[in-house]
Amino acid sequence: MGGFMELIFPSGRGPAKSVWRVILRSFSGATAIGLLTWICFRLRANDTTATCLFLIVVVMVSLQGSFLSSTVVSCIAVVCLDYFFTPPVFSFRISDPIDIFGLATFLITSAVITELVSRVRRLMQEKLLESEAYLSEAQGLSHTGSFGWKVASGELVWSDESFRILEYEQSVKPSVQRIIERTHPEDAPLVKSTFERASRDGSDFDFEQRLTMPSGSVKHVHVVAHAQKGLSGKLEYVGAMMDVTERKRAEDALRQMQTDLEHVSRVTTMGQLTASLAHEVNQPIAAAITNANTCMRWLAAAQPNVEEARAAAARIMKDGTRAAEIISRIRLLFKKGPVERRSLDMNEVIREMVVMLRGEASRYNIFVRTELAMDLPDVLGDRIQLQQVLMNLMMNGIEAMKDANNLRELVVESQLAENEQVLVAVNDTGAGLPTQKSDQIFNAFFTTKAHGTGMGLAISRSIVESHGGRIWAANKEPRGASFRLSLPTKIEADE
Repeated sequence: MGGFMELIFPSGRGPAKSVWRVILRSFSGATAIGLLTWICFRLRANDTTATCLFLIVVVMVSLQGSFLSSTVVSCIAVVCLDYFFTPPVFSFRISDPIDIFGLATFLITSAVITELVSRVRRLMQEKLLESEAYLSEAQGLSHTGSFGWKVASGELVWSDESFRILEYEQSVKPSVQRIIERTHPEDAPLVKSTFERASRDGSDFDFEQRLTMPSGSVKHVHVVAHAQKGLSGKLEYVGAMMDVTERKRAEDALRQMQTDLEHVSRVTTMGQLTASLAHEVNQPIAAAITNANTCMRWLAAAQPNVEEARAAAARIMKDGTRAAEIISRIRLLFKKGPVERRSLDMNEVIREMVVMLRGEASRYNIFVRTELAMDLPDVLGDRIQLQQVLMNLMMNGIEAMKDANNLRELVVESQLAENEQVLVAVNDTGAGLPTQKSDQIFNAFFTTKAHGTGMGLAISRSIVESHGGRIWAANKEPRGASFRLSLPTKIEADE
């Protein structure tokens, strides 16, 4: 009984509406039977032809999805067959028992067809509902909502997940304006221009935007849509919006962790260079003290020599400035702050690091030499990060040569590469790269040092690639290694 009622009153629809639908379908089927009866009667068609045509009507009514309507039409068809085509015609009497069998067969056949069609429709509806449930669950798990947009009418259709992402009630009518209302003020011009261009050009679109929720929270969504022609031949879009807020937060957290790791690496390296840096700072301080004593002697003479005293005072200022610059560079490398991309002269960055590491190189009797190309274009980068890269590469070269028995020379080069990028090379005369593991040296935690962390070169690669550049290494002949990095120029970065 429950299945029968389900066929009459499908779930999700009001009983009154379903009754009227049954009545309408029954009336349409009855009208079709009457019209076919009149045609067959006028054309003097036999009862077999009429039976086949009536079965077609029953099938058509069954396909419309009402068991009761199909049953009513089947009964009307049997009545018409009996009255108009079964002898004696124009009478409900049946003279031949075989005609009773034929009418019963028609009625049974109609019932079987109706039942089969009803079962197929039920299965299709169940599969459809099941697919919709799976789709809805998948959208909820992936935080991806779907939508459809008819450009000509402006009609929008959202999935349940789209309503959830935009935080609108299901009763709200979807529209482009509703999306604009939720859009972050800074992203509103982008969203408006994208919709305007899409409606004008009919091109696909793919962008990310921020949403401002009524609670004040901000969401990040990735929107993608494909243009197509609808059944009416007019432009329509089918698309999806994905809530990527958690991914953005994870990326920000990862970026912050990477910045912290870079800072720790710098501080660790600077700690290892404490003795060398102290020596480097002591040099200008000692020179300033010597010049101060000289200045005092010239002023304390029986006839003070003001010119010599002035020259000594000038040297004091020069030495003090030099010490202050060294300390300033050290403080910058210890500084923890946001990345600042500015126009940089790589030759100047190289010279700064040569001065800072000169004491460490002298400690192991390593000669440091530079071969810098003149008139290099500036690069767009963060000074502290690029200083760290050079410090890591130069320290690696010093570490590779400190126990070498041959010539110990560290050469830092700069030149303009053929692809209009600035090329920097740090060459040493150490033992070179491990023969079978040279492709792993930039991997995190891979090290050939007894007390290395394996993070210096990995951090260097991350920094260089974040600047749009590339870093690689190779062995030199007859011995040693060469670490090279290329960086785009400021003009190329601006383009």
